[in-house]
Amino acid sequence: MKKPKNWWYVWSKALGEKASSCNKTSDKVAIVRTIIFATYLITNVAIVANAVRHWNDKTTVQVVIDASTLPEYQTPLPRTSNKTFEFE
Repeated sequence: MKKPKNWWYVWSKALGEKASSCNKTSDKVAIVRTIIFATYLITNVAIVANAVRHWNDKTTVQVVIDASTLPEYQTPLPRTSNKTFEFE
């Protein structure tokens, strides 16, 4: 087994197969893949940090209703229908 040439060689191999037979093109594709990987990594770190930060929030929300301003409850009228609900 050959010894890897340098860290870029190992990183580009880890990103996936070589995109082209031309080394310059393959390096550009590896840079784009690295940027995509970095954005995924940053996004996932932000999501996990948010979940950990709010893991055990003990914030309470109190809703106060002033009953003196509420109208009296009125029973709704019974529903009437002119349709017969008979089945054959």
